[in-house]
Amino acid sequence: MRMICEVYRVARSTVYSSPKSGRGWVRVKPGPRTLWSDEEVVSAIREELLGRPFHSEGHRKVQYLLRGRGMRIGKNRVLRLMRENRLLVPQRNRGPHGDRSHSGEIATARPNELWGTDAARFWTRQDGWCWFFGAIDHASEDIVGWHVAKKGDRWAALEPVVQGVREHVGNYAPNVALGLGLRHDWGPQYTADRFLGELRWLGIASSPAFVGEPECNGVMERWIRTLKEECIYMHDFDSLEEARQIIGAFVTCYNGQWLLERHGYLTPTEARQSLVPEAA
Repeated sequence: MRMICEVYRVARSTVYSSPKSGRGWVRVKPGPRTLWSDEEVVSAIREELLGRPFHSEGHRKVQYLLRGRGMRIGKNRVLRLMRENRLLVPQRNRGPHGDRSHSGEIATARPNELWGTDAARFWTRQDGWCWFFGAIDHASEDIVGWHVAKKGDRWAALEPVVQGVREHVGNYAPNVALGLGLRHDWGPQYTADRFLGELRWLGIASSPAFVGEPECNGVMERWIRTLKEECIYMHDFDSLEEARQIIGAFVTCYNGQWLLERHGYLTPTEARQSLVPEAA
């Protein structure tokens, strides 16, 4: 073989390599062969994505879901196959970030230590522009309260907090929520005297984000993006009442089925249940 390669001036590595149609001669990757071909893995990925009620789950969650099929596939391989088959969610190009004022950790270890709240607008055919307000726990990342309204005033902004206090604190009375903080931005709803006064009455500490630094309220900001991608952008709402029903169904689905990588792929409801004994 060496003599023949010298006569034809061909490298021996070329002879020992295996051909791949359309791309010439390529070298076979050394090591043990995988149990599943790329086509089988892609087919399994498509089935998992079609079986989920969400549209923006990434390669890490897909890797976790494949384990339920007994397919232990490397993260990089899953990412490569999803990218080659256009199964990844499109991402906007972002410029380089400068030095941030807030560089600490905003996630908490126990529920009911810090909540985040924010708002988003959406369009309906009959009622025009309407408002969504929500509140999320920074530990379990479950939605503790939500509200939709035509008018996005301080009372509408306060409603998710009221729901969260009634659901997870158990009462609505003065100083009932001592030890709980609320992260919010500087919108007029959240700086109104009535809004801040109600927080003080409940014993909730106001924790505003730094001006121009949405990362401080990143847990709720990220969930608002999920709400838009998975619900608001997927529907053409006819009325505010229809939007209330659809958004409410999505919030229930999110709390019960969304997977949280930070908590070992538990759902928000399961994460709260696992953290509540620790908090007690």
